[in-house]
Amino acid sequence: MADKDYYEVLGVSRDASAEDIKKAYRRLAMKYHPDRNPGDETAKEKFEEVGEAYAVLSDSQKRAAYDRFGKQGLNGAAGGPDMGGMGGMNGADIFGSVFGDIFGDMFRGQGATGHAGPQAYQGEDLQYELSISLEEAASGVKPEIRVPVWETCGTCHGTGCRPGTSKTRCPHCGGRGTVRMSQGFFAVEQTCPNCHGTGEVIKDPCPDCGGTGHVRKTKTLQVNIPAGIDNGQRIRLSGMGGPGVNGGASGDLYVVVHVKQHEIFRRDGANLYVDQPISFALAALGGELSVPSLTGESKITIPEGTQTGQVFRLRGKGVKSLRTGAMGDLYCRVYVETPVNLTSTQKKLLREFSDAVSSNEAKHSPKRQGFLDRVKKLFSD
Repeated sequence: MADKDYYEVLGVSRDASAEDIKKAYRRLAMKYHPDRNPGDETAKEKFEEVGEAYAVLSDSQKRAAYDRFGKQGLNGAAGGPDMGGMGGMNGADIFGSVFGDIFGDMFRGQGATGHAGPQAYQGEDLQYELSISLEEAASGVKPEIRVPVWETCGTCHGTGCRPGTSKTRCPHCGGRGTVRMSQGFFAVEQTCPNCHGTGEVIKDPCPDCGGTGHVRKTKTLQVNIPAGIDNGQRIRLSGMGGPGVNGGASGDLYVVVHVKQHEIFRRDGANLYVDQPISFALAALGGELSVPSLTGESKITIPEGTQTGQVFRLRGKGVKSLRTGAMGDLYCRVYVETPVNLTSTQKKLLREFSDAVSSNEAKHSPKRQGFLDRVKKLFSD
């Protein structure tokens, strides 16, 4: 990976903390681990790449040299010590050293001999994108979704071996699942890179599952979307994610809800907003207005002399709050629509009306008159 930046490999910024670097490595190592990607050479290369990047960036001395001189600074230039790459450790060694402090004895299965057994870890969490309407979000819905799931292989019954064959003891670790690695004055026990901690290897894998013990199928699930759910919120389906490794629990499936944009309403939390046009006559004379809501039409009274932009509140006509259970409100903002396509008679009547009100503009158009007074004052100062 001579042409790849270590920070880009781990997907972190150059000022990332040591903990951020470790978290990024854990995530990518779990994703590309050979146990999860049997026979996938690309995943194997990625696994080694993230291991190499972590080996450098997790070491403060190596990281400082890399930040200053690039990869040239890791090659023992000018007679300095060779600090290159993974320091003799491969991706499996790095994985064992990092994940050992996470799982500990809980997954090691310490026996009377004190040797580590198969290392189990939880399957990968999966995500499903679900689009629903605003009406469905407000009332709640139980849609069915089809998702890929992993089930025990019916051919090998989960063993990963071709029928009639079985696993054999790992020749690299002798079935212990670990190997001893000498590093200077220290000797540490690491997960066996050959069997990945199981102590066994499959020489003749199952033709249907490729040795994983699981096959991918499609399953129909019903998702309970509660009333009041908002855009971007998630529903967790426990155990419906990727399969665990070495007996580990399955991951979870997260259904991410996307609420479609509505043609009429805008939503902000539990409240709804609507802009509604009203006629010039209604605004001037007042009257009754029908306002749409998600549950039907509601009547509001428009007072005489209503202006564009005035907002009316309809209590309890919004969306149910998922957190408190209380109903939000509906806010209707009205704007006066100027008449168009007038006939000659209508124009004549409108001119007569304009002449009638212009004689006492301060009374009939106080806002306009106030604006004109301020303009006169501006130019008279």
